[in-house]
Amino acid sequence: MAKQNIVVIGAGYAGVSATKFMAKKLKGSDVEITLIDRHSYHTMMTELHEVAGGRVEPTAIQYDLQRLFSRKKNVKLVTDTVTGIDKENKVVTTKLGSYSFDHLIIGMGGEPNDFGTPGVKENGFTLWSFEDSVKIREHIEETVAKAAIEPDAAVRKAMLTFVVCGSGFTGIEMVGELMEWKERLAKDFKLDASEFTLQVVEAMPTILNMLDRNDADKAERYMVKHGVEILKNAPIVEVAPDHIKLKDGREIPTHTLIWTAGVKATSDAADFGLEAARGNRLVANEYMEAKGYEDKNIYVVGDLVYYEEFENKPTPQIVQAAEQTGHTAASNIVAAIKGGEKHKFKGNYQGFMVSVGAKWGVANLFDTIHLSGFLAMIMKHIVNLKYFFDIRSGYYMFQYMMHEFFHIKDDRNVARGHSSRYGNVLWSVPLRIFYGLMWLVEAAKKVVGNGEYLKPSTWFGDGSWFSDSVVFPFPWLQEQATTGASGAAEATTAASGATDAAASGAGEAAAQAAHFGLNYAYGEEPMLVFDHMPKWFSSVMEFMMPNKEVALFFQKFMTIFEILLALALIAGLFTWLASATTIALVAAFCLSGMFYWVNIWFIPVAIALMNGSGRAIGLDRWVVPWLQRTLGKWWYGTEKSRYGA
Repeated sequence: MAKQNIVVIGAGYAGVSATKFMAKKLKGSDVEITLIDRHSYHTMMTELHEVAGGRVEPTAIQYDLQRLFSRKKNVKLVTDTVTGIDKENKVVTTKLGSYSFDHLIIGMGGEPNDFGTPGVKENGFTLWSFEDSVKIREHIEETVAKAAIEPDAAVRKAMLTFVVCGSGFTGIEMVGELMEWKERLAKDFKLDASEFTLQVVEAMPTILNMLDRNDADKAERYMVKHGVEILKNAPIVEVAPDHIKLKDGREIPTHTLIWTAGVKATSDAADFGLEAARGNRLVANEYMEAKGYEDKNIYVVGDLVYYEEFENKPTPQIVQAAEQTGHTAASNIVAAIKGGEKHKFKGNYQGFMVSVGAKWGVANLFDTIHLSGFLAMIMKHIVNLKYFFDIRSGYYMFQYMMHEFFHIKDDRNVARGHSSRYGNVLWSVPLRIFYGLMWLVEAAKKVVGNGEYLKPSTWFGDGSWFSDSVVFPFPWLQEQATTGASGAAEATTAASGATDAAASGAGEAAAQAAHFGLNYAYGEEPMLVFDHMPKWFSSVMEFMMPNKEVALFFQKFMTIFEILLALALIAGLFTWLASATTIALVAAFCLSGMFYWVNIWFIPVAIALMNGSGRAIGLDRWVVPWLQRTLGKWWYGTEKSRYGA
């Protein structure tokens, strides 16, 4: 078969989903997939309100296409604007070139629909793109700054009145962000938060009409409780620079109208000569093939497609539908190239959820599960994380968690700030060095044994882990070893890292009962975390150390490893990894019946040091950023503002 050229127009949810699927399924085939978008990044559209509302930085919702497709050798990225499609000759024309295709997916998305309302384009703000979100954010900050020094009370009130038109998911999520952001804005510009007015203006008699009424009512009560005014049955008929006019004649003075009342297919697709339906959406059949061009292998997906799942009811313009239409088109292209049956589109919408700020939301899952508040927000984050799993981007999954849970100010996350307080890691440096010295001292005991620290010639003898005596107190090894009960007790003490004061010989252990405690009390025998190994762990250890020779190797290896671990902690090198390793070691010692409760503090200390303590007075300050740059470039390539030949 001759080389097949697949062109995908649009790197939205549908385009990325389709391209990822085809790149995987057609790996090794003689196929080239060209993904064309006017931007060099994919925008997480469902989180635009977070940028517009000042919760996260703009880069938090911007996912570079090179990082998404860097390991896909059969994907070519092009940053350009499509100007036309020659359907007969099967050529896509852009501003800078042209691309022939055997299969074409059009997924250019949608754009705001102002329904011809006067003044919206000139005086309002829409929220349908990365640029829109940044523009709103900057406008709000500038407007509040000017209002803070405005002497006219009426003008000042109008400047601090923010109106959102539309009570769909986008509108409610936007006003939810403003509801929380106003506290920070008021503080930064020396205002009182009560001076801010937030309004939702809706033409219909109800809000959030895609949700169950009970869930929608919960959201309405929550917003009203937090100072949001909701005006229903109030269509906007005109938008002026300093006010809006409602159908009933009322005028609302405001300098900020955010329009989220509707969406239609992008106007860029109007010139492609394909059959269109309501909202300029392009008509497709159940295989997502463009109507009238089924024989040309042209597919339409995402917000752009008009396919009636049910009578007079097209696919909804939501993320789930975008991904599923993209997957359907991609599956049919794969079937056409590799052979197989065509796939019909069948919507599978698991539910809807909407956040009202960072801490509260409502969710309706599978039409039977209704969540609100904390649980609904957790579910929303789980859905977003699943999206990164679906597109196989561990990098952006990690970045999402950083932005949403850790790099957040003003307590604006679901954990209400408990996971996001910025700390000065300088104060953890003494603990890090002490912890490293503790491991170094314990490792030194294993080297010196019964020798003298200042006489190297006495090292590696009796009591040392470098001798020919097995120190692990495992039954199958003790049967092979020549050491007695005292040697086994010494091994227990050395392996657990317990202090000399906390340790005792086997004879003393038999003479008095062990006492539970998290701190050593003089005269008491400390209690082991486990007095014997669990059977499953015993099987693992016996597999790893079946005989004396292997055990002696492990003794030497573990001692050297502990020394390296100690030096890494002291120097602040790979501190997170070193701390995580100590947790694993302690867990292994506990399960081996070789660790006391009085030393369980090893674990919380290691967790505390995982906060980046090596970045202060440590090598991690230079080594980790260098590794991130070097490995990132090797794995993902170099990010660019534009891609293409």
